[in-house]
Amino acid sequence: MYSLANHYYDGEGTEKNLKKAFHWYQKAAKKDHIDAIFNLAACYINGEGTEKNSEKAFHWYQKAAEKDHIDAMCDLANCYYNGEGTEKNSEKAFHWYQKAAEKDHIDAMCDLANCYYNGEGTEKNLEKAFYWCQKAAEKDHIDAMYSSANCYYNGEGTEKNLEKAFHWYQKAAEKDHIDAIFNLAACYRNGEGTERNLERAFYWHQIVIESNKTNSKTQ
Repeated sequence: MYSLANHYYDGEGTEKNLKKAFHWYQKAAKKDHIDAIFNLAACYINGEGTEKNSEKAFHWYQKAAEKDHIDAMCDLANCYYNGEGTEKNSEKAFHWYQKAAEKDHIDAMCDLANCYYNGEGTEKNLEKAFYWCQKAAEKDHIDAMYSSANCYYNGEGTEKNLEKAFHWYQKAAEKDHIDAIFNLAACYRNGEGTERNLERAFYWHQIVIESNKTNSKTQ
């Protein structure tokens, strides 16, 4: 049932048909197929093959999360965090972000770091915020790379270290994180964490300017 749903969803071996995909995800989910449960929730949250229904999405995300589906844990946390399909509850959001992060879900690591940083659903703890941010950064999460750089630059949750700040700004900039690009240019311009290099500063500032021009045209 689950495989048939996937065929309809992806249009593999047959024409793409989201309504039939939804039908078979639903049939498999009712027989406790964990991935079908998760995909059924996604269908409801995105309105694929059925009407969008955040309450039903929440219901199925919760069922999948309670069966240790890692992606569902993070999505359930998002539901609690944003009040989507259920009442907003920062403590429950934190709980599920933590569960998913401890199972190496990269986005959950970053979200958990934000919870610690802002004191949402838990006590504010900059050291733990930095710990989880760094773990996500080491797994190539772009926003976490940028946040780790900021932590090192400002000495938040860790000792101030301009060389490490420069390192993570550079890593995030190379993945087109616009704020990291700007900060990397500033590091080169001011000689922070690296030797002063006005040519490199100009290069990265130029990328920021070109990116802003592109964004202005597409808006």
